[in-house]
Amino acid sequence: MPRGRYSLHDPHDHTPLAEEHFQCAPGPSGWRYVSRLTDPAGEHRGSVDLALDDLGRPLRLELHAGDWQVRGAALDGVTWVRTDPTGLHATEGNVRAHAFTGTSPAFLVATARLLRLTPSSAATRVRLVAFTDPVLAPRTVDQSWALVNSEAHATDNGPLTVDEYQVTALDTGEQHAVHIAGDVVLAAPGIELEDLQSPPSRFD
Repeated sequence: MPRGRYSLHDPHDHTPLAEEHFQCAPGPSGWRYVSRLTDPAGEHRGSVDLALDDLGRPLRLELHAGDWQVRGAALDGVTWVRTDPTGLHATEGNVRAHAFTGTSPAFLVATARLLRLTPSSAATRVRLVAFTDPVLAPRTVDQSWALVNSEAHATDNGPLTVDEYQVTALDTGEQHAVHIAGDVVLAAPGIELEDLQSPPSRFD
């Protein structure tokens, strides 16, 4: 069960945003990731709880950011309920999308798991609902994912395969690289793996 810590920063000016303390593991139904976030001053900032089925679809998502909360799942595309700080004005949403995304590294692992690309696969288009900080506002985004390299590295625990993805935002054409080993993000824009206390899990 990998556990560790990511640092999150603004990908443009590198301003520190948060630290995300996480643990994740494959389970009988798929994969689960839980984390808590703290701001640069060490204050609690939010949490992530994401469970996938064995096909990589979101069985359950629960996000907290400040007093805002989102609960969602794959249902007729993806469906969610977003609750405001007062709790009086919950709003529901539904989009014909494949999955969710956001600032947490969990979403990169989840998208890679959903697409199951190989180096010979063509670039694959995916529609996601992004929840943007700090109020978890929903926004539909279209991306293209391609697995451009998959390389095994020798470690004390046996070979570790690192996959390099090229992710393209289809509305702007902006491209960036995402490096994932098993269920851990090694590097991506705005994300640095600072500490890992056990090896990544290997997906079948």
